Amino acid sequence: MKIFGKIIAAMVLALCGALAAQAQLPSVQVKDLSGKPVDTATLSNGGKPFIISFWATWCKPCRRELKAIADQYADWVEETGVKLYAVSVDKASDTAKVKPVVDAGGWEYEVLLDPSGDFQRAMGASNVPHVIIVDGQGKVVESHGGYTEGSEEELIEKVRELIKGK
Repeated sequence: MKIFGKIIAAMVLALCGALAAQAQLPSVQVKDLSGKPVDTATLSNGGKPFIISFWATWCKPCRRELKAIADQYADWVEETGVKLYAVSVDKASDTAKVKPVVDAGGWEYEVLLDPSGDFQRAMGASNVPHVIIVDGQGKVVESHGGYTEGSEEELIEKVRELIKGK
């Protein structure tokens, strides 16, 4: 019986290790708004937490969420140093619509284009909007889909917790 327990414990530890390894950002090629390739595994914020928001120009809840964040983003950055990557999942034929939406919203986010949806799929974000919080070491600590008014406050609270936990 002791051997069985040790085997189970070893399997649990292996599974936990595999899950932790999967929590790191995958290496997927996307582009920035100027068309420059970006490897998603290199996304970072100088050791501070960052947020990845998957969105699309046609998605009204996505645009509401990013507008609500934009209204407070400068304060968030000043307080916590957080960075937001807004990853558009618009199809290749619609990527020309992304920059006008970003400019009209006055968004100061780093905007990336994922027209194939490869990064979105790799991160398990089946629908938009979908927000992921990554700690300063590049590990995913929270991931959720949908948007309800005021839920952006939960994002910054989680970022504050991560910063205090350092």
